[in-house]
Amino acid sequence: MASLLLLDWAHPAPGALRPGAVLAQASQALVLVSPWKPLVLLAVFGAWAWVVSTVYDKHAARFRLARERWNLIHLIVGLVALVVAVGIPWEHPAAFFVGLAAALAILGIDLYAYAHVANKDERVPESQRIRLDALTKVSNARAERSKSRGKIEPKLRLIAPDKSVLPPPTADTPEAEVRLAAESVYLRAMASRASSVEIRPTGKDQSYAPVFIVDGLQTPGDPLAAQSALAIIDLWKLGAKLDVADRRRKLQGTLDVEHAGAKHRVRITSVGVAGGMRLTMLIDPDGQVRREPAKLGLTDEQFKELRAIVDDPKRGVVLLTTPPDGGRTTLTYSVVQMHDAYTQRVEVLEVDQQLAIEGVRHTPFDPLAEGADFGTTARSLLRRDPDVLAVAELPDANTAKEVAKADTDRTRVYVCFRAGSALEALDSWIKAVGDPKQAARNLRGVVNGRLLRKLCTNCRVEYTPSPEMVQKLGVTDPKASTKLFKKGGQVLIKNKPEVCPVCGGVGFIGQEGIFEVYAIGDEERALVESGNLSAIKAALRKKPLPTLQAAGVAKLLQGVTSLEEFTRVTSPMPAPGAAAPSSPAPQAPPPAKGASATSRR
Repeated sequence: MASLLLLDWAHPAPGALRPGAVLAQASQALVLVSPWKPLVLLAVFGAWAWVVSTVYDKHAARFRLARERWNLIHLIVGLVALVVAVGIPWEHPAAFFVGLAAALAILGIDLYAYAHVANKDERVPESQRIRLDALTKVSNARAERSKSRGKIEPKLRLIAPDKSVLPPPTADTPEAEVRLAAESVYLRAMASRASSVEIRPTGKDQSYAPVFIVDGLQTPGDPLAAQSALAIIDLWKLGAKLDVADRRRKLQGTLDVEHAGAKHRVRITSVGVAGGMRLTMLIDPDGQVRREPAKLGLTDEQFKELRAIVDDPKRGVVLLTTPPDGGRTTLTYSVVQMHDAYTQRVEVLEVDQQLAIEGVRHTPFDPLAEGADFGTTARSLLRRDPDVLAVAELPDANTAKEVAKADTDRTRVYVCFRAGSALEALDSWIKAVGDPKQAARNLRGVVNGRLLRKLCTNCRVEYTPSPEMVQKLGVTDPKASTKLFKKGGQVLIKNKPEVCPVCGGVGFIGQEGIFEVYAIGDEERALVESGNLSAIKAALRKKPLPTLQAAGVAKLLQGVTSLEEFTRVTSPMPAPGAAAPSSPAPQAPPPAKGASATSRR
């Protein structure tokens, strides 16, 4: 192998051998090995093997990323790289360097491939992603430069909309303490996977506290003195180029936050409230509401029903509803995106635009501005005969009346508002319109959904429920799986329990929807016109489609969520103004047929 060994073989001269020729040939037949080339290869392959065995292997074991398969891939790649390094059939001094370069490329691709795949896995939190760059060295160099200038080294880089960077304050000053405190709020939000943070008055002793929204639930932070909280609020407003002196009006802006090589867009909203100010930080606002319709959580039957409603040539009105903080904005945008915005005129009327959909015309409505009210604005848009109009809010009865009396034979109108179930949505719509006959005239469908937390697949614990619980769940198919999962929060690493690095010990990660989806035909419209809720309920239950609880049972049997979370989400919604029960009793869902969990209650 010429790329590794320098061989100098002597060739016998033609003719008779001279005296001493045999000895000379024997000395020339020795194999002369370059002393530095094996050391170079050893250093390269040793460094690669150290990364694979010390970093990647432990990383794969910690997050359960098919450790054995990856180790086999690394081994095969290493052997291929070794063969390439020493096996190039080229008799040239440069052959070794060509083989070395090829081996480095192969090993580099192997390291990059694992990092790329692992970083995209939802089980790996952002703070635990593998980075193949020199960020640490750069950060240390910047820290040394900052110290020499007497400045603090902030952990975050705050980039305003005009691309200017908020400069770090001088060390050992009140401004430096405010900067570090403001950064700690953001860093905790990222560590806990919070979708948003609110800094608001607690109502006690003129104090404030941050509240982190993680998977739809609130997690309070440590209290803050009013002066400190207001200084933190002002810093974030300054980063978003908002008027720091305005503490009354609702102000909204954005900024980009860089940390450890990752950049996130943050939407800042400040408004004066009773007792002071409230600041809301929405992290990655587009990502919060952008979801493909097929990934909302609908069952196969429900998705087919929704597709039929969307494609209904008779247009008409469809109600899109959820409880408060139940994913209504995401549902609205997802359904709107089921229409082709390039062949149809698609418009959205909304108070607070959360996402810019390509090809869709968004019409913002400012409730504080002088001029037409929301219902009148909706009427004006309907008179333009768009193919699709999503009315993202139902702030008053006038809006419902304007939509109900409009000519919707050529326009599909989605009306979005709060409701706890499909039946409640129909009841609210009838009351808002004020005339059951008018409310039923152009009604074509109703969708209701709720959000439940998904179990962390890295630490969830499987168990077998009791026969009584299986019966309560309504699973009648003997072939259906009755294995359920509950939250764990811990994993075994080297036979020692440790906090799950994926969910941080919470046991849940992310949210998914459960839905009721019903097309409204002639029979249902006649019942809506009569205003008989009991008859409407019976008619909806006759449809071979899952109810909310039946859809939740399907998630249970699939291991998506836990029984406790299912009970929390599907318990009856408290009436407006009523106190929610502190510990709702488990509700027995209607009969479900196997894993499909269809119900005809």
